[in-house]
Amino acid sequence: MTETSEAKAETNRQRIMLVLRNPRVRRLQLAFLGSTLGDWAFATAMVVWAYQDGGATAVGVYQAVRFIVLAVAGPIGSVLADRMSRRLFMITTDVLRAVLVGGAGLIVVADGPSWAVYVLAITAAIIGAPFRAAEAGLLTELVESPSQLTTANALSSNIESVMIFVGPALAGVIIGVSGVEEVFWLNAATFVWSTVMLLGVRAKPSDISAGPADPEDGEAKAGFWKQLSSGFGLIGRDRDLRSVAILAGSIGYAWGAMTVFMVLIAIDTLDSGPKGLGYLNSVLGVATVAGSLLILGRLSSSRLGQDLVLGVVVGWGLPLLALAAFPSAVTAVAAIVVIGLCEPLGSLGIDTIPQRLTPSAMVSRVFSAIDTCLVAPMAAGAFVTPALVDWLGLRGALAVTAAIPLVVGVTRQSRMRALDERLTAPAEMALLRDVPAFAELPAPALELLAHAADRVREAAGTTVLAEGDASDRFYLIVTGEVEVTQQGRLLRTEGPSEFFGEIGLLRDVPRTATVKTTVDSEFLVIEREDLLAAVSQTADSISAFDDVIARRLRA
Repeated sequence: MTETSEAKAETNRQRIMLVLRNPRVRRLQLAFLGSTLGDWAFATAMVVWAYQDGGATAVGVYQAVRFIVLAVAGPIGSVLADRMSRRLFMITTDVLRAVLVGGAGLIVVADGPSWAVYVLAITAAIIGAPFRAAEAGLLTELVESPSQLTTANALSSNIESVMIFVGPALAGVIIGVSGVEEVFWLNAATFVWSTVMLLGVRAKPSDISAGPADPEDGEAKAGFWKQLSSGFGLIGRDRDLRSVAILAGSIGYAWGAMTVFMVLIAIDTLDSGPKGLGYLNSVLGVATVAGSLLILGRLSSSRLGQDLVLGVVVGWGLPLLALAAFPSAVTAVAAIVVIGLCEPLGSLGIDTIPQRLTPSAMVSRVFSAIDTCLVAPMAAGAFVTPALVDWLGLRGALAVTAAIPLVVGVTRQSRMRALDERLTAPAEMALLRDVPAFAELPAPALELLAHAADRVREAAGTTVLAEGDASDRFYLIVTGEVEVTQQGRLLRTEGPSEFFGEIGLLRDVPRTATVKTTVDSEFLVIEREDLLAAVSQTADSISAFDDVIARRLRA
C-alpha cells in the first residue's frame, strides 16, 4: 500500500469512527439494523406461509399487493414524518408493527382465518413504508457535517446489504427447525429492539414536541395533498434532484427487468433451472456486500454525483450490454458480479444527495418521492420485459434494457459533475458555525445556508445599513470593524464573527440602527428568505437570536 493509500485508509477509518462515536447516530443505525433484519426475515416467512396457504397464486397476489401499497403508502406516510418528530414517528411505527406482526403470529398458531394474516401483514407494510424516509430525515438532524452524513449512509448501506441475506437465511433456519410463527415472533422482537434503540436517541425538547418547521409555511397550511405533492414539486424545480430521480428511475427499470432476465438466464444460458437462479442470487448478494465494503474504503474520495452515474453506466448499462452481445455462463456471472459491486455506488448517491439538497423540513417527503421514482420503474421493468423478450428475444430485450441506463447516464454526466461542485462544502460553513444561533442547525441546513451566502467587501466609511430602511439582509463580519449607532448615539462596535441586521429580519420591522464600516471590511451576506428558512428549523436557533435581540434592544 502506498503512502497516499495508507493516508486515505486512515482518513476513512477516522470518518467511520467519528460517526460511530456519535451515540445518537449509533443508536439510529442499531435501530435500522434490527428493523431491517426482522423485515427481511418476515418477508421470507410470509412467502413460505402464503405458499403453504394457497400455492404460487397466493404468493403472487400477496407480493403484488405488498409492492403496490409500499409505493403508495411511502409518500403519504412521509408527509406525517415531516410534520411531527421523526423520532416519535419511527417509534410509533415500530410499536404498531410489533403488535400487528405479533397478532399475525397468534392467528397462525391458533390456525385462524388466513385472510386475517394477510390483512395484518399488509397493514404492517403500509405502516412501515415511510420508516426509511423518516430515518433519512432524522439522520440529517443528528450528524455534524456533510461528510458524516455520507459516511452514515454508507454504513446503513452495509447494514442493509448484509441483512438482505442474513434475514432470509435466519428465517430459513428457524422455519426448518420450528415453523413460520417463530419468525413472526422474531420480527416483533426486532421492532421492540428498534424501539428501545430509538428511545435512547436523545432528541432536543423541540424535536420531541414537534417536527421541524416547514420553510414553505404557506404550502404547509394549504392541505395534506399539497404537502404530499411538495416532495415531487421540489424535485421538479431543482434540476439536480430531477437528474437524481431520472438516474434512480433508470436503475429501477433495469432492476425490474433483471428479475425476469435472471430467471431466463438460469434456464436458457446456465441450463440449470431454479438451482441456477439461486446460484445467481447468491453471487449477486455476495458481490453487493463486497461493493458496500469497498464504498467504506473510498469515502474520502467519494463524488456522489459522478459515482451515481458510474453506478448507472458501469453497474447496469455495460453488464446488460455485454450479456446481449456475448451470452454465456461466464458472461452472466461476470455481469452479475459487476452489478452487485457497483450497486452501492448508486444507492449511496440516491440516499445522500436528496438529504444534502433538501430543506430539513422536507427531507422525508423528497426521499420518499425519489424512492417512488425508483420503485415505479422497477415494477414497469418487470411488467414490460416478458413482452419485450417475446418480441425481440432475450438478446434483443437485454440490448434495449441496457440502452436505458447507458443513455440516461451519459446524458446526465455533465449535470452530475456540476452537482459535485455544488456539494463541495463551502468555506463559509465554518464561519457560520461560529455563530451560536447557527451552531445547532442540522449539517445539511447549515450547508445550504453557506451556499446561499454572498461575500461582500465594503470600504472604510461605508454606510452598510441605515436606520429606518427596509430590512432585507443579514450580515456576518468576516474581517474588519463596524460602528452601530442609533439616532447618532454610538451603541457598540463589532468585529470578526459578530453579526448585525437580524432584528429587522426576525421582527419584520425597519432597520433599528445605522451600521458604518470604520475600516475596509468583508461580510457574509444572507438574504431574508434564506435566513428565515434556516433558523426556523430548530427552536434553539430562534431562541439564540431572541436572546441577542432582547439584549440589544435593552442597550
